[in-house]
Amino acid sequence: MAKIYSKKALASKDLKPKKEVVSFILNYSQALTVVKIEDKDFEIIAN
Repeated sequence: MAKIYSKKALASKDLKPKKEVVSFILNYSQALTVVKIEDKDFEIIAN
């Protein structure tokens, strides 16, 4: 068991996301607006 927890997780250094995924995330972040009213945050997606 000790060996399982002591090993480092192998992470791929060559991450190449699809163009569709990058486009979706950029569009989502541009449409997202956070409005703070008193002590509450409201997230609004404007399409």
